[in-house]
Amino acid sequence: MTTSEQKQKKTGSFSIFIEEIRKNSLTVTILAIVSGLLVGGLIAAVTSENVYAAFGESFLAGIGAIFTVFWNTYKALFTGSVGVPADIIAAISSGSWDAINRSLAPFFESLVQATPYIFAGLAVALGFRVGLFNIGAEGQIFVGALATVWVATSLKGWPALVHVPLALLAGAAAGGFWGMIPGWLKAKTGAHEVINTIMMNYIAFRLSEYLLNGVLGDPNKATPISAPIEKSAWLPRLFPDPNRFHWGFFVALLMAFLVYWLLFKTTWGYELRTVGHNPNAARYAGMSITRSIVITMVLSGALAGLAGANEVLGVNHNLGVAFSSGYGFDSIALALLGNSHPLGVVLAALLFGFLRNGAIQMQLTAGIPIDIISVLQALILAFIAAPAIIRTIYRLKEPKPELETPAVETKKGK
Repeated sequence: MTTSEQKQKKTGSFSIFIEEIRKNSLTVTILAIVSGLLVGGLIAAVTSENVYAAFGESFLAGIGAIFTVFWNTYKALFTGSVGVPADIIAAISSGSWDAINRSLAPFFESLVQATPYIFAGLAVALGFRVGLFNIGAEGQIFVGALATVWVATSLKGWPALVHVPLALLAGAAAGGFWGMIPGWLKAKTGAHEVINTIMMNYIAFRLSEYLLNGVLGDPNKATPISAPIEKSAWLPRLFPDPNRFHWGFFVALLMAFLVYWLLFKTTWGYELRTVGHNPNAARYAGMSITRSIVITMVLSGALAGLAGANEVLGVNHNLGVAFSSGYGFDSIALALLGNSHPLGVVLAALLFGFLRNGAIQMQLTAGIPIDIISVLQALILAFIAAPAIIRTIYRLKEPKPELETPAVETKKGK
């Protein structure tokens, strides 16, 4: 086997892995989520001291303690992410807007938590569709946030109708530029995007520390944090405190629709998907592999940059070191869970957002460590990536092999 053939085999192995995951049926995906929740609940139970104390009394008491921990864990997770149903009903019955707002605050806070996941998940999923593994979404989020906070703090006296879109565009442009660098290196030199995007992450982290300790830092603060952004750059909130739900959620949904339209309703999107599915056939059909790779990485970085802009303009209203809680890295799991489809990414982001928000109440009420949510996410991803386990456990039939796709048509439709 020649060196070029070996390189093609290595670069194509990840695309094959993504394609196999994409073949998962909706049933397998749902059962993978349910199985992850069940196993996660059992892990929470077997790590509880109360369970071992109950087993010391009797076997039946121990079994009862397992069910109690399991129930309390997911009850707290549900009420923390959605709210207490009884309180919601009572608030609606009372007709008090303040009571309704407070009772629904957990639900809308889960949507707030899901918003950056939607942006970042779309960024990684778009790369997957073109056979690219953009593991640099975390760094692109940071760079997007840096550009956003610069525009949002330096421009004063601007109307919100101009300031907000300009700040969002700055975040998208910075993230797109950060994604373009590994994309260009991949297209022109063959340098692997995984290595380059990882390195770009570290550059972005150190760059943010440098700027927040320097020109972007608040001179009145001892810690590396930016000055508060201008109120004209705030993404408007739809409800009063304590509800933080803002228009960024709808911007994220709009981006999901645009990504869907681009991929599945345009000739350009067809070319991108063809390059990801079979680069050799795309090249034979006259499609530019170099252009597709660079454009995809620019768009992927722009979406990740919008995640950073969203957090600055809609939630924090400033920028501190390590402000992102791993959104860029979690987005890889989101893209896999959503089968690299915009709708699937939105649904997966909602799941992760609700889990993330409910974890706080789960820790406070049930005494379960917040890290169990990371375990849940890892379990769900493991079951998604290994559908044979789900099919074996639930005795599902293997999917029928797909028919060979016809030859790729050229741009002229021949």
